[in-house]
Amino acid sequence: MQALVGIIIVLGCVFGGFMLHGGSFKVIWQPVELLIILGAGLGAIVLGNPKHVLSEMVLQLKKVVGRKKPGEEFQRQLLLLMYELLQTAAGGLKALDAHVEAPHESELFQRYPLILEEPKLLHFIVDNFRLMAMGKINAHELEGVLEQELEAIYEELSQPAKSLGKIAEAMPGFGILAAVLGIVMAMSSVADGAGTAEIAVMVAAAMVGTFIGIFFCYALFDPLANMMKQIVHEELAALESVKVVLVTHVSGKPPLLAIDAGRRLVQLNIKPSFALLESWIDNMQNADAADRTPGERRAS
Repeated sequence: MQALVGIIIVLGCVFGGFMLHGGSFKVIWQPVELLIILGAGLGAIVLGNPKHVLSEMVLQLKKVVGRKKPGEEFQRQLLLLMYELLQTAAGGLKALDAHVEAPHESELFQRYPLILEEPKLLHFIVDNFRLMAMGKINAHELEGVLEQELEAIYEELSQPAKSLGKIAEAMPGFGILAAVLGIVMAMSSVADGAGTAEIAVMVAAAMVGTFIGIFFCYALFDPLANMMKQIVHEELAALESVKVVLVTHVSGKPPLLAIDAGRRLVQLNIKPSFALLESWIDNMQNADAADRTPGERRAS
């Protein structure tokens, strides 16, 4: 929604200001120029990127336009999921097999639907719990493995924004390309004996190509690339939080301290306080106790 509001503001101010200044929208509506410039940009993106980068670019652009940013509820579900997994692991990492092997079928994971909707985060969690269940690994070794994995993930996720940023930088050049072709057509019309007014219209249309290239560079593609970078940083922040929880747990700290270590890496604008984290855990434990049968409560 915020992206759409920004686009509306840009379009309203640029084209509204142009028309208030006495301009006519018909003058700058040049579909052929748009075809040349946007077609060249799209072709360059397809030519310069493998299929998986293009797929990730489309996914990130959809998130820019329609995705809600992670909020307090997302962080609550992530931290409580990690807490429950660590509590389950206290009975032996093998006890996690039923959950990490098929997370979408696990009752534990099903309590946290926002995490199930994030495939990269979900795979990171279950893969690394599997890693810990496979054998002994100390905190230093685990931290090294996770650091390398996060670097690889960041490099892959940031590639679409880098590619779109490069295309944004190229858009003025594509605009000049369209303008040069327009000037060539105008000069050809001179040779054919066209009148001054007709040539002026053709030159004006050619200049619109330069405007379109600059407009798409600074008013659309560059801001979109920046938003995509921010989305990647948000996703990496969640992965970093999980990494710290796992490393702290393997170092021998109790689950609450491990979860608090992960809480500290949450973005400042949505970071819960330690007191709020404790209240979440208390409410979860009270709800679990209330769901048990009297026989189960006596047995515990």
